Amino acid sequence: MAMDERFRFGIEEEYFLADAKTCESPKGETADAFHEAAKEIVEPLSHEFLKGQAEVQTEPQLSFDRACDDLERMRRDLSRVASEHGLILFAAGTHPLARQRDQEANPDPRYDRLVAELGVIAKRAMICAMHIHCEAPEPARRLDVMNRLLPFLPLFYALSVSSPFWQGREAGLKGIRLSTFAEWPRMGLPEIFESDAEYRRFVDLLVAADVVTDASFIWWHIRPSTRFPTVELRICDSCTRVDDAVAIAALYQALSRCATRRPELNRGVGAVERGVCASNIWQIQQHGGEARLIDVARGQATTVSALLEEALKLVEDDARELGSLDWVLRTRDVLARGSSADRQLATFRERVAEGAGEEEALREVVRMLGRETVGG
Repeated sequence: MAMDERFRFGIEEEYFLADAKTCESPKGETADAFHEAAKEIVEPLSHEFLKGQAEVQTEPQLSFDRACDDLERMRRDLSRVASEHGLILFAAGTHPLARQRDQEANPDPRYDRLVAELGVIAKRAMICAMHIHCEAPEPARRLDVMNRLLPFLPLFYALSVSSPFWQGREAGLKGIRLSTFAEWPRMGLPEIFESDAEYRRFVDLLVAADVVTDASFIWWHIRPSTRFPTVELRICDSCTRVDDAVAIAALYQALSRCATRRPELNRGVGAVERGVCASNIWQIQQHGGEARLIDVARGQATTVSALLEEALKLVEDDARELGSLDWVLRTRDVLARGSSADRQLATFRERVAEGAGEEEALREVVRMLGRETVGG
């Protein structure tokens, strides 16, 4: 049977820059020089909100092998340019040594509006994410698919969590990025909309009141894309290992196909399911892959591993039709080896136990993240 070609995907990754000596956020002029040089090497490359960040995107496609090759190449090329400018490039949800006072925003009308709206909150957004787009064969059903994918959001965060440090300190969480981003308006879990028309009315009201310019200023964990005919997954931290990122994207594509193919899946998601989803996300923020979660259907606690196994069983036929089963099954490896947050904390605590001060231990975390980002 021919591969199902209706569910093209794209991956957007955000990266941090760090000074190679101090491992802190780079000075603005150094970051500017990096971006000027890097845009001649990597296409497409775009600025993020802060100068010490960069973003890349894969082309819409169906091959996860190709997506992995593309991301590896872009990471490698950007890392080389970063090194030439005395910088380290790395992927994680937060920058272990970034401090708010050191951040400079990129000049851009969109970012100027954010600063005007958010004030001091804006420059606290020292966070990086991975966004995954998956095409919706029936665009009018995007809201329905989005609603029914809601219960899987905690699983995606558990697979990607990589933000255990904040402004030079242990956060006490495996994932602080979502709490930091929660300061922004129009963030978090989406509302449960009954139809595309209801969602459009919501957006139109915000635009008419000049609260937002368009729907791209709505930053939910999952949303209909404004640029593409896709449902965009936005809950994931930036993944340090590229193969983790690709495996997560493959699982999201398979679940998107499953939800499209099976309209009865998670039918009737409402206030209870949304509330449980929020609770489960918080458990992941605290405990990562070791979290105990609420299983709504069974009315009892479950584990991240059990939730993943249920998802893998659910999407096996879809992944096979999409030609992505090998990549989808690699999500087991992500849980088995532990998250980036786990590795960051282990590196930090090992260095402290060896007698290093906390600042030096965090510098070693940044160096480790730089090596893992490019596969070293």
